[in-house]
Amino acid sequence: MPSFKEGFFCTVLYLRVILKGGKIMLKGRHLIDPQDFSLEELEDIFMLAEEIMEDQESFKNICNGKILATLFYEPSTRTRFSFESAMLRLGGEVVGFSEPGSSSVMKGESIPDTIRTVGSYVDIIAMRHPKEGAPKYASLYSPVPLINAGDGGHQHPTQTLTDLLTIRKTKSNIENLTIGVCGDLKFGRTVHSLIKALSRYKDIKFILISPNELQVPDYIKTEILNKNGIKYKEVERLEEIIDKLDILYMTRVQKERFFNEADYIRLKDSYILDKEKLSLAKKDLSILHPLPRVNEISYEVDEDPRACYFDQVKNGMYVRMALISKLLGVR
Repeated sequence: MPSFKEGFFCTVLYLRVILKGGKIMLKGRHLIDPQDFSLEELEDIFMLAEEIMEDQESFKNICNGKILATLFYEPSTRTRFSFESAMLRLGGEVVGFSEPGSSSVMKGESIPDTIRTVGSYVDIIAMRHPKEGAPKYASLYSPVPLINAGDGGHQHPTQTLTDLLTIRKTKSNIENLTIGVCGDLKFGRTVHSLIKALSRYKDIKFILISPNELQVPDYIKTEILNKNGIKYKEVERLEEIIDKLDILYMTRVQKERFFNEADYIRLKDSYILDKEKLSLAKKDLSILHPLPRVNEISYEVDEDPRACYFDQVKNGMYVRMALISKLLGVR
């Protein structure tokens, strides 16, 4: 029996869909955490992303006159290029900075002042910041939709949308799967976001593969996995469980998250996926990686049909095209 709150939400969602001609409207919303959107809203984004993949020509001008600001207080290649390419392919324009040294942040300008100022010039903002919670704080002052493009070791919701879309395309659905997450589970924001998002789908089981020092944080176990009755197992050896996995999500050990370089050097080669380990896996395994990689996936694996990480990169651009379109209300 649904609670009053759940019933009220479903009624409101239904009315929104009916009143908008069957389309779920996300115009003006922020995306800070993967759980900011319902499963129905995520599905709507994925369906639009797939529509864009099939017919890019129909979407090339829908953001004419719109401007995206990319505020990257931390280095990025894929995420920043993906956002910028997404907006340009939709016919919009892009302004912003790729590191804080080229902005008034160096003069001591606060996040609220930066966001209020930039929000006066643009229609939507994508923000990456090394401090956890900074995009959430910024969204309180933003006059336009704000997307969290990664905050420290906390969340990376658009990478999660990318991951979910890739799983959806390779497995046809996002249910009844055993997901192996391998590498840096302590600092990996993509891991934290993915676990939170997948916890809302049916019959998902996690196998968490990491050294003791890089295990998933306790709050993920208590507030997400245990609270939602999600089955999970923690192991240290990839080869012991790779044959049980439907999805293998590899991550790098992140040098920039370590305070002690000696600890990084000791742990950086903990897991390397090569052909020998892959020979033990299912024939329909899907290998994902948020990239960049260092050496955790051998280059020989790239030619294996189970390697999905470069398709995953392209999916990231399409899902951001869909997200921008939805938040701006142009689709």
